[in-house]
Amino acid sequence: MEEITKNLNYSDYIINREISWLHFNARVLQEAIDPATPLVERIKFLGIFSNNRDEFFRVRVASLNRLVKIGKKYYNEKNDPKSVLNEIKNIVVEQEKIFTKTFFKIVKELAKHDVYLINEKDLDEEQGKFVKQFYQDEMRQFLFPMMLQNFQKLTSIKDGSIYLAVELKSSSRKLDDNFALVKVPQKSLSRFLILPKKGSNNYIILLDDVIRHCLPDIFALFGFNTFNAYTIKITRDAELDIDNDIAKSFLEKMSDSIKQRKKGIPVRFVYDDEIPDVFLNRITRKLKISGDDNLRNGGRYHNFKDFMSFPNVGLSKLSYPAFPPLKHKSIPPNTSIIKLLKKKDIILHFPYQSFQYVIDFLREASIDPLVTEIKMTFYRAAKYSNVINALVNAARNGKKVTVFLEIQARFDEEANILLAGKLHEEGVKIVPTIPGYKVHSKLIGIKRIEDEKDVFYANISTGNFNESTAKVYADDSLMTANQDIASEVDKVFQLFETRYMHPEFKYLIVSPFYTRNFFIDALENEINNAKNGKEAWAIIKINSLVDKKMVKKLYQASEAGVKLELIVRGICVLIPGIKGISENIEVISIIDRFLEHSRVFVFCNNKNHQYYIGSADWMPRNLDNRIEVITPVLDKDIQKELWDMLQIQLADNCKARVSGEKYINRYRNTKSKKNVRAQFEIYNYFKRKTEL
Repeated sequence: MEEITKNLNYSDYIINREISWLHFNARVLQEAIDPATPLVERIKFLGIFSNNRDEFFRVRVASLNRLVKIGKKYYNEKNDPKSVLNEIKNIVVEQEKIFTKTFFKIVKELAKHDVYLINEKDLDEEQGKFVKQFYQDEMRQFLFPMMLQNFQKLTSIKDGSIYLAVELKSSSRKLDDNFALVKVPQKSLSRFLILPKKGSNNYIILLDDVIRHCLPDIFALFGFNTFNAYTIKITRDAELDIDNDIAKSFLEKMSDSIKQRKKGIPVRFVYDDEIPDVFLNRITRKLKISGDDNLRNGGRYHNFKDFMSFPNVGLSKLSYPAFPPLKHKSIPPNTSIIKLLKKKDIILHFPYQSFQYVIDFLREASIDPLVTEIKMTFYRAAKYSNVINALVNAARNGKKVTVFLEIQARFDEEANILLAGKLHEEGVKIVPTIPGYKVHSKLIGIKRIEDEKDVFYANISTGNFNESTAKVYADDSLMTANQDIASEVDKVFQLFETRYMHPEFKYLIVSPFYTRNFFIDALENEINNAKNGKEAWAIIKINSLVDKKMVKKLYQASEAGVKLELIVRGICVLIPGIKGISENIEVISIIDRFLEHSRVFVFCNNKNHQYYIGSADWMPRNLDNRIEVITPVLDKDIQKELWDMLQIQLADNCKARVSGEKYINRYRNTKSKKNVRAQFEIYNYFKRKTEL
């Protein structure tokens, strides 16, 4: 075994991370294809797929483009930026074909259920009048056409927005042909206009087609009466270039960088393939876009991310059945959570159970006369957040409230800067971002004076304290009054406030200090047990597996005979099932109605099982460049609950996918005669618990 390990080049068995990400997004596309997914949900999955891809181009493709420009070389041809970009291009083209075919198929199937997605050419007289009235009353105020001949700046074209490129002609030939760009106001209005029902028939038209129908009203003043409109869209590099001006505060630097992002270099220009070449060339010249890598033809509609908000119309069976959040069996109504935690730890599982318990916990702390301090990390807050309201109320009640608000949360930087200002005005202490490190940990710390002593309470979560995402993200959130753990949560906040002076941790595993070594040691322990003939295994549930050192350690564990069961939703650069290397590793990925987001780790540890949950994935940034927190789970009942959930997921044979050396995203078949759809089974599991 040692000889095999010595001669193996593990890098030959690691998938490129960008390609693995595209494999992940293909699983999202599979949900749009899967007939087991309700029709309206299928079209929403097209929106999720599109939104994911946009971010991929803004971040990952943009990074590869920068590497190509600076001439940076990778160690092998497999990871050469140019080669990877070419492979990305080929995969994206194939995925786009599947996407387009799936969209038209869904539209046809919706029509069979009396839901019609129509365009301006399909409108009858009555519908046409309704659309014109909507334009006059609601839409007109948001439209500001730009004449192409007067167009000055490429940066006037907003990242991620869609525009109609309009040919303007006059049948009298008194006017020369002209061209204009009209921005579709998808942020100000819903992308979808629901038209009046006719009997049982439901009709929906996109704003793009509302504009097409109303082009005569928009441009009639100028004498044009013939119009052709084609959709275009620019995706820009989303990297933030933070300057080093020491005279500016970090908030000022971030604000300036966000403004610059809006003017980022285009990484993709998408256009309707019906557009005449002459018109396309005129637009690209005017916008100074060139190069085959930046141009991609597409269909009539772009920005399918808006389809994430496709209206729920028609029969109820077209959407998912309702999964109302369940009550927690250990938290009776109108009961002090703090008093309950004195007796026993509590874990919440979102979205199966209500996020309201977190708000109740904070609300109780905000008015409890014995509570002196509340501390909390924020990465992404809900737009209208009762969590924030609870913190503001606590400050107004005289509590010392401290918030670490991560300004660098990608695409939420602007919202977080505004939120920091609001909280500061209310008397909440805002701990500044630590340059060079993102704080990704999800923590609440509460200090209470009991018998003249400081007593700590904590909430350690795998996901953001965000009541909006808690409805769709599957996360675990541990509440505890265990002083060994809760007092160390307070130490993490000391780390934030003292900046670079990090305390020692005995129970919590904190990145970037201990996490990598902790997991390496845990796997090494399993390897040693396997070599000594003892039971050895681990169950690892994470969002992404990218870190090459961790992958190599997993391969070594497999070679030693350690049984490894991995649940990885997103990127996974490890290849399971390779004889002699990873034959003891099984990897499944579950994509379903909820976004699997929790990180759970269970190690056999010579039958003295160890359980952990936390915020860290196995990526270099989570292990080495972010402040992450992973906590042990010590309560036996909670361990059993986590174990049951993992076993349900590992038994999934409906929505679990597997990949290997010679196949990608194959639906997993198990020998079980029973269909197991993990998320539905877990909901029913907790439902039964509430009924006991």
